[in-house]
Amino acid sequence: MEGIIPYLQVSGTGDAISWYETVFSAREVRSRLVAPDGTCMNAEIEIGGTRLMLADEMPKIGSSSPRTLNATTVVLNLHVPDADTVLQKAIDCGAEEIYPLENQFYGDRAGRIRDPFGHHWIIATRMEEVSDTEMLSRFHALF
Repeated sequence: MEGIIPYLQVSGTGDAISWYETVFSAREVRSRLVAPDGTCMNAEIEIGGTRLMLADEMPKIGSSSPRTLNATTVVLNLHVPDADTVLQKAIDCGAEEIYPLENQFYGDRAGRIRDPFGHHWIIATRMEEVSDTEMLSRFHALF
């Protein structure tokens, strides 16, 4: 295996996997590695062809979930065929809307949520292909 694979720290790996299966049509791709005390040390899912690893948080070694930290430094950008449906499903299943879906200057219809485990997701659908020149022009027009 090569490349970068996001590794999400959560409080309750099993619950997180169930949520991602329900909302993002994730599928679990490997057996979970669960310690005798019940801590999930590793799980792997796939969403839209992208592999993600998950594990229960372990604050004693510096692996805290966004909920424990009350912050996150990473935003996951998920492109789907119908952002409106997926974002609404996420909200219906307990996600918090950070900003609503809108058509963006860069060609996506996108909105942002915080999942029940504290991770931020931009849910987007490509609406139009925008050249770099046009994107820069639209970006500067915002200011």
